[in-house]
Amino acid sequence: MSGNETGIVLYDGDCNLCAAVVQFAIVRDRSGALRFAALQSETGRRLLDTHGLARTATDTFVYVERGKAYVRSTAALRLVLRLRGGWPLLSALLAVPSVLRDPVYTFVARRRYRWFGKREVCMLMKPEYRERFLP
Repeated sequence: MSGNETGIVLYDGDCNLCAAVVQFAIVRDRSGALRFAALQSETGRRLLDTHGLARTATDTFVYVERGKAYVRSTAALRLVLRLRGGWPLLSALLAVPSVLRDPVYTFVARRRYRWFGKREVCMLMKPEYRERFLP
């Protein structure tokens, strides 16, 4: 799957904050079409390679849509466009240049393990969501 058909969220599979973001997004996905893969997974590594992103960049949130990969704050803000409720309003922040947005993203990303911890086991999900996770 290339991200042409649907949005694909690549997240750090070891990060509690990232797991919480995935859980948050999966229940608010308007179309039910979002797919998810850990950066460390086979699919994650393949998509990183396809889009010229470093496999070691586990602190980078990636959102692939229509064959294009978005990273950091741009990825998060493009993702909220797919969510129901008022969340798409946050996408107005895309008007702010990423050179101003990304330092905030990086500040949190560098501290996420300290603040939220690391996962010792795989994320558990409801059976109805299992097919939305890529190998």
